[in-house]
Amino acid sequence: MKSRRLAAVALAAAVVLTTAGCNMMAPQATTITYSPAEGATVFSSEPLKVRNALLVADESGTSANFLAAVVNDTDDDLTLLVGLDGDTQRVKVPARSAVSLGYDGAEPLLFTGLDAKPGTDVELTFQSGTGEAVAYRIPVLDGTLDYLADFVPAD
Repeated sequence: MKSRRLAAVALAAAVVLTTAGCNMMAPQATTITYSPAEGATVFSSEPLKVRNALLVADESGTSANFLAAVVNDTDDDLTLLVGLDGDTQRVKVPARSAVSLGYDGAEPLLFTGLDAKPGTDVELTFQSGTGEAVAYRIPVLDGTLDYLADFVPAD
């Protein structure tokens, strides 16, 4: 009888140890940073934060609207510089607020004279405050998705 109990306890311990040990070596999925939408999150444009950044281009890819949310957690009014193919545009972001480019009635930034075909990524530069400019690859989409159709630049 003792050997049966001992065998059952050993088997139960082996099952618990082998099935629960997976998380000891695998990374915890909730700690992995990612962009949960179509756009990209620019992680190093401090002190401003750029969220869900994307370009919506016309079919030829020669013009595109830049859409994003820009968050300012500081007590100062700041300006974000967004650069693409030599064209730099400014976005003023008041202290302790967020600016939604292209959403909630706000105008997106229009870039023209591009070679940005939908389905590709293009490199934009971002600079805010006294931080250094960072380059980040941003996806180029078209108006296939219904909610992006209104953002395709008019020819």
